[in-house]
Amino acid sequence: MNDLPFGFSNRDDDDRKRGDEPGGPGPNDPFGSGIGGSGAGGFDPAQLGQMLTSLGQMLSGMGQPGSAQAGPVNYDVAKRLARQQLGSTVAPVSSGAASAVADAAHLAELWLDSATTLPAGATKTVAWTANDWIEQTLPTWQRLCDPVAQQISGMWTSALPEEAKQFAAPMVGMLGQMGGLAFGSQLGQALGQLAKEVLTSTDIGLPLGPTGTAALLPAAISEFSAGLEQPESEILVFLAAREAAHQRLFAHVPWLRQQVLGAVEDYARGIRMDFSALEQAAQGIDPMSLTDPAKLEEILAQGTFEPQTTPEQKQALERLETLLALIEGWVQVVVADAVGDRLPGAGALAETLRRRRATGGPAEQTFATLVGLELRPRKLREAAALWRRLTSDAGMTARDRVWAHPDLLPSSDDLDSPAGFIDAVIGGGAAVFDDPLAQLAETEAREQAARERKDDDAGPDLGKEGGESA
Repeated sequence: MNDLPFGFSNRDDDDRKRGDEPGGPGPNDPFGSGIGGSGAGGFDPAQLGQMLTSLGQMLSGMGQPGSAQAGPVNYDVAKRLARQQLGSTVAPVSSGAASAVADAAHLAELWLDSATTLPAGATKTVAWTANDWIEQTLPTWQRLCDPVAQQISGMWTSALPEEAKQFAAPMVGMLGQMGGLAFGSQLGQALGQLAKEVLTSTDIGLPLGPTGTAALLPAAISEFSAGLEQPESEILVFLAAREAAHQRLFAHVPWLRQQVLGAVEDYARGIRMDFSALEQAAQGIDPMSLTDPAKLEEILAQGTFEPQTTPEQKQALERLETLLALIEGWVQVVVADAVGDRLPGAGALAETLRRRRATGGPAEQTFATLVGLELRPRKLREAAALWRRLTSDAGMTARDRVWAHPDLLPSSDDLDSPAGFIDAVIGGGAAVFDDPLAQLAETEAREQAARERKDDDAGPDLGKEGGESA
C-alpha cells in the first residue's frame, strides 16, 4: 500500500511508471482520454466508441431551443450522464438520517470550540444525496474544468497549419460543439463515479460546495461504515467534525478558497502543446479518416496531442501541494484534539481515511481525469507534525494566527525542516501575528526608506539637474 503524504504531485514523478502499466493512462493526459498515451489510457476505448455512436443523437438536439451550450464544456450533458451513472432509484435522505446528521454536526461544533480559536464557519449543515452533491458542486467543477478545456481546445485549432485551418474553417463551430460534448461526457462519467464515493462536501480537500454550507452524505457514510468496526454513529460524528473544521478554516481565512482554486486555474492556464508535433500530425492526417471512430482513436493514441509540463505549472503545483497539505494537516490535528478522548476509535478512523486517499481511490482518479492533476497524499505527515509541534510549543492561539495572511504560512521547505519556523513563531511572540497587514506595511516602509536613502546617496551621479534638486 502506498504510504505517501497528501497533496498534489507533479505528474512527471509518475508518468513513465504509469505509462508502462497495461491499461494505465499515458503521460500528461489531462482528461484520461488516452491522449498522449499508448493504448486506451484512462478512457476506455469502449467509452469512446459509445460516445461517438451516440454523437448523432446528441447533435440532433443542438439546433433545438434552449439546447445551446456556451463555453468549452457541455455541462447539460455532464449533469445528465452523471445522474445516469447513479441510476434512477437514488433514495431521498430520510428524516432520521437528516436528524442524525444535524445532531452529529451540533456535537462536533461543540467539541471543536475547545480545539481551535476559529469560530463555527458553516451557516447550515445539510444531508445530501449523491444527486444533491452533483447539483451543488457543479458550479465549482465548472470553474476548475473550464480553463483546462479552453486551453486544450484552443491550442488544437491554433496550432494547425494554415492549410488545415482553411479546410477546417467551415467546421470550427461544429468542432467546438463536439469538443464541448466530449468534455461534458467525460466530466459526467467521472462525477457520477465520484458522487457514489464522497462522504462530505470537502472530502477531497477542496471547497466544492456552496460557501457556508456543510454537507454530509448519509448513504455513502453508511456504506463506508459497513467495513469498519466502529459504530456508525461515532463515524458520523468524526466525519462531521472534519467537515466542520474545513468549514471553519475556509470561512474565517477569507483568502484561502481563492488561493486553492486559483492554483488549480493557474495550472490549467499553464498547459502548452507541442506545436511542431501537431503540425507534423496535421500534415499527415487524412480528413476523411476523422469520420472513422477506429482511425480517430488510433490518431489520439499516438501521443500527438500530449500537453507539455511548463515551469508555470510546476510552480502552481508546488503552491497547491503545500497549501493542501497545510489545510489537511491542520484539520487532522484540530479534529484529533476535539474528539480524541471522546471517540476511542478516532485515531483508527483518521488512519483509514489517510490510507483511503493514499491508495488512490475514486476521488483521486476522478480529479486527475477532470483537471489533469493527480491527487496524492504528499507532505501530509510533515504538515500534521508541524501543526502538532506548533500547538504544543506555541499554543493554539499562535497556531491559528498563522492563517492570518498567506505570507505567514509555512513554506514547503518549512514542512521538511519545521524547527526554524516554529522557533520564529515562538521567538516573535503572539504579537507578530496580531496584525499581519500592519507588519507587511511596516516591512514595505522600511524597504522604501532604504531605497530612498540609496537614491539620495547616488543623487550627484544622476545628472546635473538631478544633483541640483538633491
